[in-house]
Amino acid sequence: MIDRDAVRANAKYLRNVRPIDPEEIHEYIDGTPHPAVVRETLREEAFDLGLRERSDGTFVPASDDPAPQPGWNPTALPESYAFALEDLLVERYGANWHRGESGDRLRTVIRRLKEDYYRGNPVEYDAVAALGYAIYHLPDYYAAVGYVLDDLTERERLPRRLRVLDVGAGAGGPALGVHDYLPADAVVDYHAVEPSAAADVLERLLTETGPNFRTTIHREPAEAFEPDDPYDLVLFANVLSELDEPEAVAARYLDSVAADGSFVALAPADRNTSTQLRDVERALAPASADVSVYAPTLRLWPDAAPSDRGWSFDRRDDIAAPPFQRRLDEAGAPSPPPGERDDQAGAPAGGSERTPSDGTFRNETVQFSYAILRPDGARRADVLGSPDRHAKMAEMEQHVTNRIDLLAVKLSRDLTDDADANPLFKISDGSEAVEHYAVSTMADPLNETLLTADYGDVLAFENVLCLWNDDEGAYNLVVDDETFVEFVA
Repeated sequence: MIDRDAVRANAKYLRNVRPIDPEEIHEYIDGTPHPAVVRETLREEAFDLGLRERSDGTFVPASDDPAPQPGWNPTALPESYAFALEDLLVERYGANWHRGESGDRLRTVIRRLKEDYYRGNPVEYDAVAALGYAIYHLPDYYAAVGYVLDDLTERERLPRRLRVLDVGAGAGGPALGVHDYLPADAVVDYHAVEPSAAADVLERLLTETGPNFRTTIHREPAEAFEPDDPYDLVLFANVLSELDEPEAVAARYLDSVAADGSFVALAPADRNTSTQLRDVERALAPASADVSVYAPTLRLWPDAAPSDRGWSFDRRDDIAAPPFQRRLDEAGAPSPPPGERDDQAGAPAGGSERTPSDGTFRNETVQFSYAILRPDGARRADVLGSPDRHAKMAEMEQHVTNRIDLLAVKLSRDLTDDADANPLFKISDGSEAVEHYAVSTMADPLNETLLTADYGDVLAFENVLCLWNDDEGAYNLVVDDETFVEFVA
């Protein structure tokens, strides 16, 4: 057994002198352990020592600078992760895992998972379900988490050296996204809490991460796990809907967030899971709490909190279906009728083996709800409404048929399906009891900011017309050629 104290002592002595080389310091440790053993020990101790491993195998001090914005916009799941998942599928089912009985089982389990999520049924993950879940959700969950982290890095709220607690880590999409989002010189102590068979998939995929991404998997339920030291990032990604008492569990983990850390929750964009996430957010950060809603649903009035339905979600560029999704999808397409086959080739006309698939098992849409809470009270934008200048959504009934000024957060992309319809966006000031929507009836240079602003941006509306939509039970704020919309934050 190696003398860890000696390794640590040598590292502390040399860290500010020169790069720490296992080939050098192994000679100064009792028993002269092999350099490879010293290197592995340094890897295990690196986070606590504030060190990172370089590509040449030496160790240097980790940077204290915050993580930068990487320009996150993935168009595909990296090949190393796709290959790793397909390796698991081949190991379990053979090279033709996507065909025959195994392919049918995987397609059946994905259909069942989608149905259970839609209906809010309890979801259990055996080995087959874990693989099906990974096939369908690995790419979009990988992409989504990075867009959420953008809200933190834009204001330097994410350290390069950080402890991460991923509660309900699943098959690893968010973990891999965190890994790839961070710069190459980041040093991460990553802990996953995952009791199901998905932990086996996660364990394999985490082998593709770099040496400065130290990983630990805790195979126990979120309700039973006891967090230790504070974490810089506590992540609940697509798991709240699977907990019996999501508010109570989330509240316990919120206590494990470092004083300057972040609690991040993500959920699918469907109404049930999205509004449940918003319910948890509001329970953890009531109007009187020291905990702040950092993003995206900013409270723009002091001591106010929303009580509307809260269905809000973002959508980003699609991520290409990886080969394993395409294979499973295409192998499940029905064979063509005999009359449509090429008799000489014994294959469908055109030479393909099957008719085109319907895309059931491809998941290229990146659409998600999220909440970021901070125990230090920080907010993405330090902006508040003024009672002398802005109408308050909690009092909007006073302004129906009037033109008003207000401050609001843009909380959707265009919600219309018809290209000829007036663009419609959910907006909020964090005080409302019913939904408010901004409707663009005439875009011009003075109000086009409504159309171009990003999800989560704070906008100032001047001379917007307030109407009540009785059919939808919501307020419509009509943006026309008399309205001015300005980006605030």
